[in-house]
Amino acid sequence: MRLMAKVARMYYGLGIRQQEITERLRIHQSTISRLLKRAREAGIVRISVSMPAGSFSELEEGLEEKYALAEAIVVDCLPDEQQMSRDLGNAAAFYLETTVREGEVVGISSWSRNLLAMVDSLHPTQRGSGGKVIQILGGMGSPDAQSHATTLTQRLAALIGATAVLLPAPGIVGSPEARQVLENDSYVHQVLGLFAKVDTALVGIGSLQPSRLLASSGNTFSPREIRQLQALGAVGDICLRFFDADGNLVSTPLNDRVIGMELGGLKQARRVVGVAGGQRKEAAIRGALRGGWINVLITDKQTAEQLLKGETARGVADRRVPTVTAKTQKQYRAATSRR
Repeated sequence: MRLMAKVARMYYGLGIRQQEITERLRIHQSTISRLLKRAREAGIVRISVSMPAGSFSELEEGLEEKYALAEAIVVDCLPDEQQMSRDLGNAAAFYLETTVREGEVVGISSWSRNLLAMVDSLHPTQRGSGGKVIQILGGMGSPDAQSHATTLTQRLAALIGATAVLLPAPGIVGSPEARQVLENDSYVHQVLGLFAKVDTALVGIGSLQPSRLLASSGNTFSPREIRQLQALGAVGDICLRFFDADGNLVSTPLNDRVIGMELGGLKQARRVVGVAGGQRKEAAIRGALRGGWINVLITDKQTAEQLLKGETARGVADRRVPTVTAKTQKQYRAATSRR
């Protein structure tokens, strides 16, 4: 007991390394390790971790366990949406700076205010050198808003030392035929082919009603089409692909007018980082989590608490992509007929 206490004090109290303790006391290092373990078991050593203000490890661990996430990052934010975007963007920037690797292929969706804030907060680094930053959702739109999507991809690539790959097409086109024409363009086709190589995807999570940034871009469905999606149970979207409260893909002909990564393709990426928060997006975030469409979440404290409080025993959906059923098609036809 005396030796156990002496070794514990030397190691924990005086900061002496195990190798030096071995030399001083002439005890084998494996014995030192066993004595330290027994000291913890006997209560001689009690280790406590004092979390700094603004850290929410319990909430993060709860989200990771409940929704099978690789990582959750919870940020203390004010309820103001603009300030929340800055705070979430800052957290996402730090996460990317510390995790991006050389040669990594990063996909980023357009029209996310939180991702714009992330790029604004990034510090220049060469950790992503030799890699690519690919725009995974069409970014062409109104001239004033289009620069956001282009700048988002180009600035991110420059800041991490990677090469930018732009998708020169709108996010939404007027018809499936128009989409087919654009996707047959050699350069667009080449970019779409790179989607399968994305290692890390950075995405926003949208609510059913488009944000001001998205609305100003022109890459939105009409109010009538939004009502049709709502009638089918849609609660949110990633890359303009809509899902319901349980995370199931809401399959309608509207999907045939979107130029961007499919949700099924998104799941092939090693990491899918969703950056979203606020009461307005709570249902959309929960749906994305239940569907397993993201495996890293960066959100605010209040939303994290609601996601844990409101979740039921249904758990997280498996990672299969729901198919279009006859029932879904019938529901869509019924919704489109009510004009």
